[in-house]
Amino acid sequence: MSGYQDGTFSCREPLATVGFVHHAVELAQQWPVDAVAAASVIDDEVIVVGSREMQFPLASLTKLATALGVLIAVEEGTVGLDDDVASVIDRPDLGPLPLDEVLSHCSGLAPDAPPRRMAPEHQRRIYSNAGYELAAAAVERRSGIAFGDYLQEAVFAPLAMASTTLIGSPASGATSTIDDLVRLLRELREPRLISATTHRHMITPQHPGLAGVLPGFGRQADNVWGLGPEIRGVKAPHWTGRGNAPATYGHFGRSGGFLWWDPVADRGLIALTTRDFGDWAAKEWPRLADAVLRE
Repeated sequence: MSGYQDGTFSCREPLATVGFVHHAVELAQQWPVDAVAAASVIDDEVIVVGSREMQFPLASLTKLATALGVLIAVEEGTVGLDDDVASVIDRPDLGPLPLDEVLSHCSGLAPDAPPRRMAPEHQRRIYSNAGYELAAAAVERRSGIAFGDYLQEAVFAPLAMASTTLIGSPASGATSTIDDLVRLLRELREPRLISATTHRHMITPQHPGLAGVLPGFGRQADNVWGLGPEIRGVKAPHWTGRGNAPATYGHFGRSGGFLWWDPVADRGLIALTTRDFGDWAAKEWPRLADAVLRE
């Protein structure tokens, strides 16, 4: 197994452990996809299989970086979690839209643009790309910096994510490599860019108990979410494994990739592919998660 620090690797674990975990992660290379890169993160140790240079579309995995950037803006005082995003961007017809409710998908906004209300706030969890675009617009309006530039300066550069770019929507427009997402996962596990208090808030269920549809997996009685990351809770079916703790947090993207960290098992998993999410992913992703957790 390899220690990971600023893109370098060094052997630290017994060879038997290396073999077991590497075998589990290699299951990703059997998926029905043209290209895949996967990484297992256990404590400070990382195993990567597949291409480490290829840039993959992240789709909704982009939201993890966007949420982190927005929370950095909160700590800088640029915006507040209770600020009405609708007022900030001069769209009072959409309000009220508290920033924390936009990030946790309970503001009542419709899923996609043009932004419009589908329900009152706190009534149900409606997964909204449009909401993330409005949150980014609020940071852009208050900071005077284009959100793509803000994300580069606040997140990508400090984390040495040199192969990650945002082109288009802050909800779904980033591309990245497996190594860069390992860096992002490490930040989401043990942050350096935000305080421990803000991080706890980020991965804590916001307004628990709200029902809603988890894209690709149907209606969930408690579709629990944090400030950016989805939280596993007791959702079924789900894209993580049966062995994942309810506190597991992360995200997946329609482009065929996912990232999660399980704070109970103290390990994480990332996979990026060139095949859009579908039935194949709903079957293979949990299987890989359980194999890594077993090892």
